[in-house]
This record gives sequence, structure tokens and C-alpha cells, in this order.
Amino acid sequence: MGHQDKVRKLGRTKSHREAMLANMAMSLFKHRIIKTTDAKAKALRPVVDRLISTAKKDTLAAKRQVAKTVRQKDVFKKLFAEIVPGLGDRQSGFTRVVKLGVRRGDGASMSVVELLTEVPKEETDKKSKKAKKTSKKAAAK
Repeated sequence: MGHQDKVRKLGRTKSHREAMLANMAMSLFKHRIIKTTDAKAKALRPVVDRLISTAKKDTLAAKRQVAKTVRQKDVFKKLFAEIVPGLGDRQSGFTRVVKLGVRRGDGASMSVVELLTEVPKEETDKKSKKAKKTSKKAAAK
């Protein structure tokens, strides 16, 4: 019937499920996009939304609550320095889940989970570095 099925158990114990979702959340914050199964993506979305909503408060208590889940220092700093300010005045819906199709090996339906933040400026920097290198080579000749 589906009554009281709020938690997606994913065939794991509670501690395993919480650790897996915390690791997936850290990977999402680190890379801004991850590829996973549909069920895991749907289970990850509320975890990430709750973490970002708590981080947006920007108090010491909020930082400590987020630090319980986000255990890597570099990811923790990136969350507060880049991701939260990049979300602006958005109240909820910080992630997007896009279905990809089925995995070839076992037929599991796959999805991409991505943060709805602006693309970092690193890509444009790489292009400008290439342009500088070519101009230096031309000037040397």
C-alpha cells in the first residue's frame, strides 16, 4: 500500500545508508554534478537540500550541524564560500535530477544529479591561458 514509506531504504542498514548519502552529498558539492541510479538520486535530493538550507543560515550552530555530515574540510569550505553564495535568494530546489537511461550491465536506471549554481569561471580561464600561450609563441618567433 505504501503507507509510512517516507524513507527510501535502498537495501541498506540505516548507518550504511546515512554514510553513503553523506559521501554522495560531499561528492556533489565537490564536483557539482554526479552520476548515480535513480533511487539514490531521489534519496540524495532531500539530504542535499537540507544541508544547503542549514548552511544558508551561516551561524556557528549551522556550521556545526553541516560539519556532522560534510566531513572533508575542503568540501566544507567550498560549500560555505562558493556554493551557498552562488544560490542567491533561492529558498529550495537546489538540485536537478536528469534521467539518463539504463545502465548496460544490470539495466539499472541512471540519473545525473547537479547543483543549480552558476558554472565556475575556471573554464573561461583555461581558454584565456591557451590564447596567451599562442600569443607568446607568436611574439617569440
